[in-house]
Amino acid sequence: MEYSPCIDGDPDPGEVVWTWVPYEEDPNQGKDRPVVVIGRRGELLVGVPLTSHRRPAERQIAVGKGPWDTAGRTSWAKVDRLIEFAPYDMRREGAVLTRRRFDAVVAAVRSGRGGRGGNPVP
Repeated sequence: MEYSPCIDGDPDPGEVVWTWVPYEEDPNQGKDRPVVVIGRRGELLVGVPLTSHRRPAERQIAVGKGPWDTAGRTSWAKVDRLIEFAPYDMRREGAVLTRRRFDAVVAAVRSGRGGRGGNPVP
C-alpha cells in the first residue's frame, strides 16, 4: 500500500477513481462506482469501493465529502471489500484523498476495523 496520487489521467494510490465494481450478491453484474485506490498488486490496482449509504452491519469508515459525489453526500469506504482492477478499466479520476483520510482507510483495512460510525476523517 502506498500514497502516490498524481492527477494525470492514470489511477494512482491515494486517488478516488471510477471503475466497474461487481455486485457482492452477483459478481456477473455490477456498476461504475467510486473506489479509493490503496495500492498495487502486480499489474493491477487494489482499492475499496465507496458508498453513500451507511450500513452499521458492514465494516465501513467515513471518508467525508468530496468531488467524487456530485450530490455532496458523506462517503463511506467499505474496508472489508478489496477490489482489483486494471488501470485501463478506470472510467475517470474523481479526486485525491488527503493523506490523513487515506491513512485512516488503509489502517481500517489492515486492522479489520470499520463499522464504528463517528465523524468523517478530516
